Amino acid sequence: MANTLGRFLPQWPLRLAAMLLLLLGLLLPAGAPAWAYDNPDLLPDHATPVIDLAHNLTDGQRSSLESELDRFEQSSGWKLRVLTQYDRTPGQAVKDFWKLDERSLLLVADERGGNLLNFNVGDALFALMPRTFWVELQTRYGNQYYVREHGRDGAILDALHSVQGCLEKGGCQVVPGLPTEQWVLTLCTSILGGLIVGFAAYPRQNSDRRIEWAWVLLLSPLWVILFGIFGVAPIVTRTNDWLPLARNALGFAGAAVVAYLLAQQILARPPAQDRPGN
Repeated sequence: MANTLGRFLPQWPLRLAAMLLLLLGLLLPAGAPAWAYDNPDLLPDHATPVIDLAHNLTDGQRSSLESELDRFEQSSGWKLRVLTQYDRTPGQAVKDFWKLDERSLLLVADERGGNLLNFNVGDALFALMPRTFWVELQTRYGNQYYVREHGRDGAILDALHSVQGCLEKGGCQVVPGLPTEQWVLTLCTSILGGLIVGFAAYPRQNSDRRIEWAWVLLLSPLWVILFGIFGVAPIVTRTNDWLPLARNALGFAGAAVVAYLLAQQILARPPAQDRPGN
């Protein structure tokens, strides 16, 4: 337990930074184009759903992925394709090679753009998974911290499996799963919301009420956003696990109690000139 915590603490600020990049990514274009020119000489001489020019996958991984994508296309009708590249790319030639259409997804793995993953998404896929889904998918699995921990092969396979899982259940609004760094961010916002509730609820001077509900309600837009929208919603939309939700609720309640007690000791203390003996 201690070793695991020791490994996590130095890295969680970097993971939180990656989550903040997601917020910026929502304001930016969805990703760079996968091609810029034609170079059909780099295409294989046989049909395959995977072209691994950058050698990000082992031979066994590539063979297994080819079989998996072929089976998925036959059973669902969705065409998932993978292109890895570095200093060489077939460019627009892959469009004709794979006959990409509105039911196609092309995952392009190329480290030169800073983020490993880019997606060219067919229109039919956008109907099931909105643009924000693809931005989150790219940011979660393609960032350099995830690639460093799981490898380029892990990032590619995990992103594909996430898409397959969503297609099998008819679409997703957000990427399934709750990474640790994202949960830490929701916990922080829950605690901040609780602090606001606690400071708002402490009894003011000349008041016989133990809890100032009027102030709690007055500040409710702020703490509801912090706890409800940023602390609870990202959890319930991504996982059925109740434990992160329970931890956030305890963090919210505990922060509210601590802030309430501190406010009574600090803010409700009478001025020095009004104290007995002065």
